Amino acid sequence: MRNIVPPYLVFLGDEERMLLAKTGVGVVHWAPERCLGQFRLSEEAFDLGLPDLTPEEAAARGVKSLVIGVANIGGAISPSWRAVFERALGAGLDIVSGMHERLCDDEALVRCAKESGSRLIDLRDPPENLPIGTGKKRAGRRVLTVGTDCAVGKKYTALSVWRELVARGEDADFCATGQTGVVISGKGFAIDSVVSDFIAGAAEMLAPENDPSHWDVIEGQGSLFHPAYAGVSLGLLHGAQPEAIILCHEAGRERLGFFDDFKTPDLRTAIDRHLEAAQLTSPRVRCAGVSLNTQSMDEEAARAYCKALSAELSLPATDPVRFGAAALVDTLLEFGV
Repeated sequence: MRNIVPPYLVFLGDEERMLLAKTGVGVVHWAPERCLGQFRLSEEAFDLGLPDLTPEEAAARGVKSLVIGVANIGGAISPSWRAVFERALGAGLDIVSGMHERLCDDEALVRCAKESGSRLIDLRDPPENLPIGTGKKRAGRRVLTVGTDCAVGKKYTALSVWRELVARGEDADFCATGQTGVVISGKGFAIDSVVSDFIAGAAEMLAPENDPSHWDVIEGQGSLFHPAYAGVSLGLLHGAQPEAIILCHEAGRERLGFFDDFKTPDLRTAIDRHLEAAQLTSPRVRCAGVSLNTQSMDEEAARAYCKALSAELSLPATDPVRFGAAALVDTLLEFGV
């Protein structure tokens, strides 16, 4: 468990792109009750629609934590952010970071935190003594979201499916494997910070053996088709030992984000490759459907696209944020019949 204390002030720096402000976007979407304001270094920075507050103003309104809402490539902390963090610590706020660069490695920030009594919370610090994966069959039902690329909706899909299962009275948990999911749920850790040999074991720990009727909905990371991040995807796929996968894809994305030399895969190929890899530890794994991010389409076009893909793949295809996750959950529950 992560003791991340709300309410939050979401820090966006000077990031203008929604894709790289995805931590802030995700927290505001799924946990709006925890977010009281945003702090941006320029008016051009992405706007979450929250009140613009300084750390001092936020503290006066009852904010307890400054959450870094940026997830940039490489996970580096910009030098221009450090003065902001020192102000936030001085105002009594904790700082919550999912960056690869650790707050606790900065001596000046550590000193400021000690003086103010505030905390530096690095979400990418995994638990100690993680086991290696065993691959042994374990009880419980598990579904893993997988993707054709990074940032296509794996977290949003997992949260949507989890909420639909709970709404139907199913015993279900959301298993966060990334920094945004941890801030939303308060538990889990960023699995891409785990040494590669222990990723499968970490996934087994996040979704351990459980009651046969219990569902763990596991947030996927990266993509098997990504030249940089396929490793974390494969380790998570093996350790999750899913009964089912849900393939996530952004409509209209023909090339990998920020990796233009690589095309996104054909969806049928993507499903087949994920099932093939998953069968190492889950021989009977199946695909429960396709989750589509249709934000670039109007509603009529989005519905038509979902319908056409469903017919082409003979699987449910929907945008679970826009149209709900009922079709995906219907298929998951049918798997148990």
